[in-house]
Amino acid sequence: MTNDNKNSTAGFATRAIHHAYNPQDNEGALTPPLHLTSTFAFETAEAGGEMFAGDRAGHIYSRISNPTCDLLEKRIATLEGAEAGLALASGMGAITAALWTLLSPGDEVIVDKTLYGCTFAFMQHGLTKFGVTITHCDMTDPDNLVEAISDKTRVVYFETPANPNMRLVDIEAISTIAHEQGATVIVDNTYATPYLTRPIEKGADLVLHSATKYLGGHGDVVAGLMVGSAEVIQEVRLVGMKDMTGAVMSPFNAMLILRGLKTLALRMDRHCSNADVVADWLEAQPEVLKVYYPGLQSYEQHGLAKRQMDQPGAMIAFELAGGLEAGRSMMNRLEMIQRAVSLGDAETLIQHPASMTHSTYTPEERAEHGISDGLIRLSVGLEEVADILADLDQALPRGTEALAAE
Repeated sequence: MTNDNKNSTAGFATRAIHHAYNPQDNEGALTPPLHLTSTFAFETAEAGGEMFAGDRAGHIYSRISNPTCDLLEKRIATLEGAEAGLALASGMGAITAALWTLLSPGDEVIVDKTLYGCTFAFMQHGLTKFGVTITHCDMTDPDNLVEAISDKTRVVYFETPANPNMRLVDIEAISTIAHEQGATVIVDNTYATPYLTRPIEKGADLVLHSATKYLGGHGDVVAGLMVGSAEVIQEVRLVGMKDMTGAVMSPFNAMLILRGLKTLALRMDRHCSNADVVADWLEAQPEVLKVYYPGLQSYEQHGLAKRQMDQPGAMIAFELAGGLEAGRSMMNRLEMIQRAVSLGDAETLIQHPASMTHSTYTPEERAEHGISDGLIRLSVGLEEVADILADLDQALPRGTEALAAE
């Protein structure tokens, strides 16, 4: 299931809309058909046997493959610059299916210091029960990986930007070090999307997405996607997805993600332009201690962001002078901006990682991994930016209230 198609050299937005689909092959239907079927009929008994043996291409059962999911897999593969893609039930389904396929007892996974809360829980409380060693390493400095990696390291795993504190990892530098030891590099590209960063082009082996976020874009679906070499993707399909997790994407959800991809470029441009304005505004507020956003000159990894990302994205982390209580007070006063987890929706969303998405960490673990109790995460949406700023402005604690919160 490769991304070979006459549209494969077209621009990003064109491929997101047209790649691997011809209406004339589908009775002229402009929108690809939704294949709501669990099983597929074989032309002959011999044909079915050949498909099961892997000697003939075709669909057998929708837990393995489905034409609607197949189209989505080809689309995400071409957008990421990969050979093949795989559609899964959720972002966590993609993570677990990949790692259950690649790892055995006694293997080591080296992960960055900061991970999404459920990823952290799976690594620390899931894989370790089965004899897999999890080693955390500050990958913002590639030399740390040189010191940490060993002949037992099978996977090097990181997010960039990291959820929720916006740390970046140099994909090319880390991939070079990992490959010298024969390790597989897995990158969670959910925050950036292939519109902003394409880790395969920089040396990564597998790229994962929570497609629930920007790829779907409308907050109405839970889904995961993965891309990589055709060989590895097929292995994950038949082992990690089919047998180990059963984390299969429904064709209906694939249709929703295909719809979202058609506007991804447009939405990301608006998300990023809004976030640029919001980050600048937040940094100018005396009540805001620190803003973490790759587009700011003050951002410590601004140079890497410019080299690695086509735009700085739409996720912002910040801390208020009054700490956690000031943050809670601000969030409770918001009127348009919604208090909700997830990200990448049309709506601007705000949440408190320490008590929400990253509550799987103990307080000591959060401190160790760079997630302060006062950190606020903002997913900048598609509303008029003046309205986003107005809501933030009326909600921020001011004057004596901000001092009292300290």
